[in-house]
Amino acid sequence: MSLNDKMLQRLRRAKPGWVFTRSDFLDLGSTDAVGMVLQRLLKAGKLRRVARGLYDMPRTHPLLGELSATSDAIAAAIARRDGIRLQTTEAAAANLLNLSEQVPGRIVYDADRRRRSLKVGMRTIEFRERSRRKMAAAGRASGLVMAGLRSMGREHVTPETVAHLQKLLKPADRRRLMDDLRLAPAWMHPHLRKIAEEKS
Repeated sequence: MSLNDKMLQRLRRAKPGWVFTRSDFLDLGSTDAVGMVLQRLLKAGKLRRVARGLYDMPRTHPLLGELSATSDAIAAAIARRDGIRLQTTEAAAANLLNLSEQVPGRIVYDADRRRRSLKVGMRTIEFRERSRRKMAAAGRASGLVMAGLRSMGREHVTPETVAHLQKLLKPADRRRLMDDLRLAPAWMHPHLRKIAEEKS
């Protein structure tokens, strides 16, 4: 099977909306060879350039027309390529966990090291460097919960908040909270222990 066919096979098997870089195919061929195939696929209209070095497969919706790549997919591609860890910001985590109705106006990701912002069309995706401790649980439900609680602040976390998170999280994610307890500030420990309890 040619490199072109192998790359197309991987693309067809990928989750719709996947954003990728040249580095996602380096197990199949050299940097130059992968780059040549990407250029051919671009010219053939089978790929779309999202930003410099970032690509996806064009997708259309019957009513909305051509769909843009999501900010999460773009950020994930950058993280894989550059070897950085990302975490949803505190305000965004609170919104995702239904702890707040406020939708962040800026597209920002916490990162374990500095990286420049990226302009994609009308969007600017920002990467904010955070401490190693705050990024220790990045990519896990534990990290999302800690970020959401941090956004609320200790004085605003109620028994209703805890009950909501206990119901929302999967059993495996609740158990993982106990493993990650040492990564959280002390004031969160009673709340995280309660969330991790088995529901009766």
